[in-house]
Amino acid sequence: MKALKFIKMTPLCILFAAFLLLANNTVAQEKNNSRKENSSKEMKDLKPPTPKKVSKYFDEHGSKRYDDYFWINDKTNPEVIEYINKENEYTEAFMIDTKELQEKLYNEIVARIKQDDQSVPYLKNGYYYYTRYEKGKQYPYYCRNKGSLDAQEEIILDQNELAKGFQLYKIGDVSVSPNSNLLAYSVDTVGNNKYVIYVKDLNANKNLDDVIENISGNIVWANDNKNFFYPKNDEANRSYKIFMHTLGDVNSDKEIFHEADEKFQAYVFKSASEKYIFIGSASSNTADARFLDADNVNSELKLIQPREENIEYYPEHHGENFLIRTNKNALNFKLVSTPVKNYSGENWKDFVDYDEKILLENFDVFKNFIVLSEKQNGLRQFRIVNVNEKKSHYIKFNEKDYEASSSGNYEFDTDKFRYTYMSLKTPPSTFEYDLVSKEKELLKQTEVLSGYNPEDYITDRVYATAKDGTRIPVSIVYKKGIKKDGNNPLLLMAYGSYGMSMPSFFSYDRISLLDRGIIYAIAHIRGGKELGEDWYNQGKMLNKKNSFTDFIDCSEFLIKEKYTNKNKLFANGGSAGGLLMGAVMNMRPELYKGVIAEVPWVDVISDMMDSSIPLTTLEYEEWGNPNVKEYYDYMLSYSPYDNVKKQNYPALLATGGINDAQVFYWNPVKWVAKLREMKTDKNPILLKMNMGAGHSGKSGRYERYEEIAFKYAFILKMLDMKK
Repeated sequence: MKALKFIKMTPLCILFAAFLLLANNTVAQEKNNSRKENSSKEMKDLKPPTPKKVSKYFDEHGSKRYDDYFWINDKTNPEVIEYINKENEYTEAFMIDTKELQEKLYNEIVARIKQDDQSVPYLKNGYYYYTRYEKGKQYPYYCRNKGSLDAQEEIILDQNELAKGFQLYKIGDVSVSPNSNLLAYSVDTVGNNKYVIYVKDLNANKNLDDVIENISGNIVWANDNKNFFYPKNDEANRSYKIFMHTLGDVNSDKEIFHEADEKFQAYVFKSASEKYIFIGSASSNTADARFLDADNVNSELKLIQPREENIEYYPEHHGENFLIRTNKNALNFKLVSTPVKNYSGENWKDFVDYDEKILLENFDVFKNFIVLSEKQNGLRQFRIVNVNEKKSHYIKFNEKDYEASSSGNYEFDTDKFRYTYMSLKTPPSTFEYDLVSKEKELLKQTEVLSGYNPEDYITDRVYATAKDGTRIPVSIVYKKGIKKDGNNPLLLMAYGSYGMSMPSFFSYDRISLLDRGIIYAIAHIRGGKELGEDWYNQGKMLNKKNSFTDFIDCSEFLIKEKYTNKNKLFANGGSAGGLLMGAVMNMRPELYKGVIAEVPWVDVISDMMDSSIPLTTLEYEEWGNPNVKEYYDYMLSYSPYDNVKKQNYPALLATGGINDAQVFYWNPVKWVAKLREMKTDKNPILLKMNMGAGHSGKSGRYERYEEIAFKYAFILKMLDMKK
């Protein structure tokens, strides 16, 4: 290394140096100002693309409906892809001044993640299974240790290696044979939820020739280690048949069950005792099931109870009985038992007393205990039932608002129950609960780096009152020191469809909003099952508008209680939650500064009238059949795309996936075009289409945070908080 040469500075040199520094700073400032002026001019001159209009008329139930952008529904048309690319370019140009902010947000989020992390191992058939990540890797390693956690690690699946060369690589199911020698796993590399099954010989560390395409759902091994069951999709992407595959015979899989009704989907699973294979079929409000002996794949497939409209039942096995969760004579579901040898409905008997105020969501079966997952007052509780004594007790939780779920319970003959607990401020924590001693042990709490402290934040559950007097729960979190003076930015999220409850989940990325003084809230609107089956029924079919008005009422409540104001309130929802966003924007646009609609389903009537679109007929029990005028009229009255009108709209960021098989790409594309055409304000309307993914976006561990950083940068830009 050369020695540094020091120059003695005279007063004149110092003065000259200072002059040069000042001159350079002045030039730099002028250049910076010039860049800002040019950037401002470029933004002013920036124009969104304008798609051509080709009117298509629909004559339905005696009324005419037209769609100027129906031509966009064909992505084989090069003009469609060209137009979508222009939309992406426009969005990129509009957000160019947030590039540094996006990078900063992304780095903040990733810095909180322990990159060399590992899941809590679980024991099954003599092996401890877990997944782990290595620093900088996008995907996990699927691993196991034989007999002891101290044994040599075996990597059974390296997703990082498998994903090379693919823009997207999603693993659906990972299923190990009972003798632990074979691994069947499913993969989606497109994003359309059409998976391919591969089978790996774990002893030889190589894949077999067995490859099965176009499947959905899980893979279930028979006890002979030679056969496994899987669901197959039809052309509409509906899981409609259950097949059995015999290893080595790749061309003659045996059909076990065929669900002919287009409103139903078939599924398959193995009992916790591993003695039976259950094959079920379910629609939105009706379900039945059948079973066969897991030790004898050629045994008769027996129907437990014939299908009844609006009656659901879901079986499990325990000892000499089947345990069944059903809503027969129990709106919020109850648990019944029936002898394996005499399982028909007239022999069903209540296993525990039914309480109409408690929703029975699911249950876990152990040799000596049954653990019921119940919803009480919108919060999940675990009720522990001693099978022999028929006594029960609950696991207690301390926070006012939280989320808990059963997880990693793969052993049948054990007195230990595992569950995951979290809240809007508490990181996911895996506990093991001793069902006998009632003691619990924290096995792992997800580590959040960069100095995160849950005590710096406040969580609460408050209640908004809907116009019809219904109390709507709202989960909320914010940084300590926030004052309810009506001047805080707030992001309100909701879903409210399919009976899916919106959990109070912890998020690494949300901290970046909270630390910038933004409040985060979840509206538990009708259409989910937070408060039971009736809560769901009040937000579906001809009651769907309750979901929209509930969200609006929650928004007004948060403004009234001075958490925020309409100039700083943002709304966020995805998929059916994107339908919610579109409906709310049409109904009360003035309430929101901005809206983020992720993969939004907004072209309701056109999609539902086209039975050739995947999964459409399955949706009839959720939204109604538009071929019936009553349902058509009601759906048309709220369909976001059909109800865009000349009025002011809030700023919008709409996202999509070009390969999405659940909400087709044209939904956000056409909606954005029509909003720009009709709106009477100057607020930005942006479309960001992922050209290599589907409904769930990117598949990599860190890639998803790029999308979130973009979303947050949009919010902060609208709030003029880009720094």
